Amino acid sequence: MEHYTNPHNRRKVEDMSYLKENTRNSSCIDNLNIYIKIENDKIIDMAYEGEACAISISSASIMTNNLIGKTVDDALNFINNMEAMLNNQNYNANILNEAIVYENVKNTSRKTCAWLPYAGAKKALQNKNV
Repeated sequence: MEHYTNPHNRRKVEDMSYLKENTRNSSCIDNLNIYIKIENDKIIDMAYEGEACAISISSASIMTNNLIGKTVDDALNFINNMEAMLNNQNYNANILNEAIVYENVKNTSRKTCAWLPYAGAKKALQNKNV
């Protein structure tokens, strides 16, 4: 709840040097813009803004805390481990830090909420040179 009531890195970014990806859940209100600033293959800043449920907002807050400072490859590894966890596949729990709190949503309809910000970040990072 702390990351929902006092979310980290929640702000709109107008700087065109950031990657921007919209991610939304068509079955509810969740609609977030994810912003990523990369320099020398390293994420130096991330932010997000939009309307979403407590799980999506808290997940975005935890995600940005964990990905800022990582290389693009390390960030994608983190995201892929999050995705594996949420899909009941093998994953490395040791690298997920606080994101491990979503381990219990993997068998619920809230899995989509926890995954939403990561889906946007993954798409932005995979398409960064397109």
